[in-house]
Amino acid sequence: MIFAALTFTIASATFKPNGTMPMSTVYARCGGQNHSPELHWQGAPEGTRSFALIVHDPDAPRPGGWYHWVFYNMPASLHSLPEGAAASAQAKKHTGWDSGTTSFGETSYGGPCPPPGKPHHYHFTLYAIDVPSLDGAHLTGPQLERAMKGHILAQARVTGLYGRR
Repeated sequence: MIFAALTFTIASATFKPNGTMPMSTVYARCGGQNHSPELHWQGAPEGTRSFALIVHDPDAPRPGGWYHWVFYNMPASLHSLPEGAAASAQAKKHTGWDSGTTSFGETSYGGPCPPPGKPHHYHFTLYAIDVPSLDGAHLTGPQLERAMKGHILAQARVTGLYGRR
């Protein structure tokens, strides 16, 4: 299992690991276009039946941080999401994948929009899951984390930064 976790990786052509996320990915209320970044991954362990993605800001001034994107029940055959894929109700309609509810109270990608100050960390964590789907509609980040418990084969993470003055 440790070997699988080391070979399972996620990256983005939109931003470099631990680099600043571009304005195209920033939430509209903070002057951005709110487009989800391109993501691609490889090395999912054997037995992966689906993927789940959580984008979380642990630096947010709220207990538990801030969930910016909750997306799950993506098929194991998927290896990327294009820029602007912003999982929404439309994604469910066309793909069968499920969009969870962000801390914004929305069922689509919500980009960075921290209060002025130091840059925040945006962890894009992809989970390789051992079941084809997890039950529940519009799960919040914490609800999805509970639903995945006992089903995570591996996880991969890439982190972007964004701050406002």
